[in-house]
Amino acid sequence: MIDLYTWGTPNGRKVSIMLEELGLEYTVHEIHIGKGEQKTPEFLKISPNNKIPAIVDHDGPGGQSISIFESGAIMIYLAEKVSSSLLPTDPRKRAETMQWLMFQMGGLGPMLGQAHHFLRNPSEVVPYGQKRYHDEAKRLYGVLDRHFAESTYLVGDDYTIADVACYPWISRFEWHQVDLADFPHVKRWFDAVSVRPAVTKGMAVPYLN
Repeated sequence: MIDLYTWGTPNGRKVSIMLEELGLEYTVHEIHIGKGEQKTPEFLKISPNNKIPAIVDHDGPGGQSISIFESGAIMIYLAEKVSSSLLPTDPRKRAETMQWLMFQMGGLGPMLGQAHHFLRNPSEVVPYGQKRYHDEAKRLYGVLDRHFAESTYLVGDDYTIADVACYPWISRFEWHQVDLADFPHVKRWFDAVSVRPAVTKGMAVPYLN
């Protein structure tokens, strides 16, 4: 059994989608980041950076319990745990998967996160910040759109952890003040991923009234 410590954010949903795609059993523990629950000493022992998501796999390597934080690391761990095709073993496809996963971890996620901060109900309007991150959001959508013009998924015809990682961030396109109609190839990919049952289930974790 896997314990998932999460909240309804793109990074949290990356891992819940992953667990659903892999068919792994897990128990959800809500960490309400708006109430500062990620800062408790108990959670700090699991996630030293006080960020969600994090997991505890009670059947880790050698049958020993292991805790893992950072969404990208969790996704790689889970894919390798069950030898999933979501992380290809072919060296070329694996390299392509990892580069797009790192694109999400190092670029798409952080930059769209800043767009959320400056564009969606900001406590202070900062025109420079709004323009900077709105422009960067559109640039990143453009990177994806050009790629999807020639590729079904991020790694050719193979649906991988890179697609899982990017999807929850793109799902908040309205927060980025982006019209998907302006990026038709992203929209085609987004619509295709949206109908996957595991994605639908994972995006509803945790269930928030």
